[in-house]
Amino acid sequence: MQKKRTDYISWDDYFMGVAQLSAHRSKDPSTQVGACIVNSKKRIIGIGYNGFPAGCSDDTLPWDREGDYLDTKYPYVCHAEMNAITNSSNKPELDGASIYISLFPCNDCAKLIIQVGIKEIVFLSDKYNGDDIFVAARRMFEMAGVSCRQLNPARKHISLDLEVD
Repeated sequence: MQKKRTDYISWDDYFMGVAQLSAHRSKDPSTQVGACIVNSKKRIIGIGYNGFPAGCSDDTLPWDREGDYLDTKYPYVCHAEMNAITNSSNKPELDGASIYISLFPCNDCAKLIIQVGIKEIVFLSDKYNGDDIFVAARRMFEMAGVSCRQLNPARKHISLDLEVD
């Protein structure tokens, strides 16, 4: 009798892998972020990546990070968390859900995450930790009882073979 595989990936690595795969859909030349929302039954209920709103041309709007505010991406881009929440297949299941994100969320995304009832943030990068908008996000998460943890993945690479045998 054959035994089950033992080299399968953990739930955390699986959901973060989905978030990272989603990030590859982003057309942002400097920062690609993905998000994956998971309900209490370990089912994916929403995914998203950073990009412009539907119907807004990513060939016309700017991707710049610096310059006059209206000539940068910042007033136009939708963050991965926002897209995952709005793309969610079952809005009531957001209450108590977990969100896996490539990058720790900003203050605007923190407000949205709290408002829909997500209770756990699992993130990979915290590269903007000391910036005011991320300090504000942490403050709000703490006040709202949202737990945050940085994932140290068991696997650093997951390979996908898209070729069919």
